[in-house]
Parts: sequence; C-alpha cells; structure tokens
Amino acid sequence: MGVVMDMTITSDRKFPKAKSSSFTLVELLVVISIIGLLAGLGLPAINGAIKAGKKAEVSAMAESIKTAVNAYYAEYSSYPSNTSGKTDLTFLTNISTTNTNGGNYRGIAFLEVPPKFTNANGIVTPRGFYSGTNQSNFFVLIDMGGVGYVNPKSVSSTLTNTNVASSVAVWALDSRTNTKAVGTFK
Repeated sequence: MGVVMDMTITSDRKFPKAKSSSFTLVELLVVISIIGLLAGLGLPAINGAIKAGKKAEVSAMAESIKTAVNAYYAEYSSYPSNTSGKTDLTFLTNISTTNTNGGNYRGIAFLEVPPKFTNANGIVTPRGFYSGTNQSNFFVLIDMGGVGYVNPKSVSSTLTNTNVASSVAVWALDSRTNTKAVGTFK
C-alpha cells in the first residue's frame, strides 16, 4: 500500500523573482555625489567668466564714450566741457542727448547709453561690476593742451598709469584692485 503524503511548506520569507530594473540607494548616492563634485568644480569657472564678461562690458562702454568724445571734437572742433573729470550728469547731457544747451548747439546725440549704464549720477558702471549694488562714474581725461598724452594718475591717484599716449582716456577703476584701470588703456 502506498501512502501519499501531501506536504505544504510555508515561509514568511519572500524570494526575489528576478533582478529589479530600479537603481539601488548606493548607486543613486554615487551619482549624486559625482554631480555635486562636478558642480563644485564648475561654479568658480562660471563665476570667473561672468566677471570677465562684466569687465569686457565696462571696457566696451569706455571705448564708446571715447569715440563719442572724439566725434564731438570732429563736429565742433572742441571737446565737450567736463570739469569734474567723470561721466557725470552734465557730461551725459552734453554728449548723449539732443539738448542744445552746454555746447551741443546742433543737438546731435553722439552716444546712445543703455539704461544699465545710467542713473541719477550720469554714466556709470553696471550693477555687478563692483560688489553689491555699488556703481561708479567713468573717469574721462581729455588732452586740452594738445601735448599728445594724458596723465590718469592726476585724476585717480591710486592708478599706476601715467602719461597715456592719447587725446582722450576713459576708464573705471578695476573692481578687484584700485590700482588698475578698465577702459581705453591698460
């Protein structure tokens, strides 16, 4: 006689059916740490590129101001009045508007100034060039005596530049150091 035994084995333990297609926690942490490392290495480079871009922007605006001053001279055979040595509101009015007062009696706009370069003080450096929200007027030095050079140190005593061979020099002080100029000369 044969005895048939029916045996059922039960267990609370679950066995995996097949390898899951999802990522493990360790794999996710490794990927996140690699992304963080790459971001940490890349951000200083991006910040340096932004600062270089601001510096180039300020230098281009200084060159535009110099070109406008020379165009004013070509039109009137004299330079615009600039007693302050900076791109103050009076200078801005004389060179960039059609205002016929102050020597620009033909009302020619020699310079179109983007709004980010202006405020109540005249033509200024854009926000972000100096730390915080600080802005500064550009320096403008014109060779009124016809000697063939200008001395930026006479207007901005912290600069190391003297006797720049130019009839017009326009600059702003470098945001990292007050001894270097950003503008139409180095």
